[in-house]
Amino acid sequence: MLLFPFTYICLQRKEWKPYAHRINRLWGQLFFPLAGIRFEIEYRGQLAPKQAYVFCANHFSYLDIAVMGVIVEHYFAFVGKADVKDIPLFGYMFQHLHIQVKRESTQSRVSSLNRAIKTLAQGRSIVVFPEGGIKAKQPPQMHQPFMDGAFKMAIQQQVPIVPISLLTNYKILPDVHPIRMHRYPMQAIVHEAIPTVGLTPQDVVSLRDKCFGVIDDELKKHAFPQKEGSKE
Repeated sequence: MLLFPFTYICLQRKEWKPYAHRINRLWGQLFFPLAGIRFEIEYRGQLAPKQAYVFCANHFSYLDIAVMGVIVEHYFAFVGKADVKDIPLFGYMFQHLHIQVKRESTQSRVSSLNRAIKTLAQGRSIVVFPEGGIKAKQPPQMHQPFMDGAFKMAIQQQVPIVPISLLTNYKILPDVHPIRMHRYPMQAIVHEAIPTVGLTPQDVVSLRDKCFGVIDDELKKHAFPQKEGSKE
């Protein structure tokens, strides 16, 4: 509530929107420590500050949207469902700062993909949950296959894909109880970027499956750690 007036002002002009993004990041950096949730983020690759990326993460919890603003340091736009705009205050910010999509509408999906491609072309990163929503029935097992949109846009603009494994959000705020929060550290791994230079539309499926494998492998390692001395 205290920060929203500043966010509102920054959303009124296009050139001010990066400042609205910074305020959202500040909100996350303040809120989560006050809520008793500490961040444990491992960055496995060095990302260029001025490079646009497509960040792809697993999606098991409503908390995922909020934490991405802390995890991802780049100026980015979410591609998320249009229903978010109905949330008081947050919805106004999302509607004016990010890209909305009605997943049941083919026209909306095409429009959001075109907007995301245009956003990448302008040098701004994109954050996508390529499962297409919270669909997994038994986290940490992801819903598969990923949707193709993130990988189509990355290949068209020749920008790298960055997989992100969100390891504990489903424990902190389970989808079955999206109000009650539990005390776990927010653990995430930002993996090395997967280059797309030279890839063509024919490579969408292999790129999609590679990204899925990187995220999935880390989720399985965290959920089912190998005992010392055991063999794979």
